[in-house]
Amino acid sequence: MKLRKIKRNKDSINYEKFDLDMTSFVNSNNIKSTTNYLITTSINNKFIYIYEKINDLWDLKFKFSCTVGKPQTPTIKGVFEVGEKYPSIGDENSSVKYAINITGEYYYHSIIYDAKGINVKDDRLGVAISHGCIRMATNSARWVYDNVPKGSTIIIN
Repeated sequence: MKLRKIKRNKDSINYEKFDLDMTSFVNSNNIKSTTNYLITTSINNKFIYIYEKINDLWDLKFKFSCTVGKPQTPTIKGVFEVGEKYPSIGDENSSVKYAINITGEYYYHSIIYDAKGINVKDDRLGVAISHGCIRMATNSARWVYDNVPKGSTIIIN
């Protein structure tokens, strides 16, 4: 499967402040997005940051705790765009709500539910236990799903 990734010169982004001061990182690197929204995710700190463009600067709207990929199935790193959105996805064993495609089989989505989407199976956040997707609390996932438009830039590192 071909991965959908924004082509950027790796040297054009300085990741020095990424895990230290995300707002400084996004503004000092003059990060662009085709929308007024930007999502960044720190794999090390296990946080998702949602920014809105205000007066040519990125303003932090939300910071959500998240779960990232375990060492055997790591979360991908890079610069991407928000892809297709699905109210729920799953199989005969489990499901997730408010899935937002990053690229390929990688998504932002809610915590894990049973196959019917009723009972929570795994609500752990702030750990590295997923198969590569980025999980967040259901209310957080719903906000991102409802408000961050397709095409918004995503930076994961």
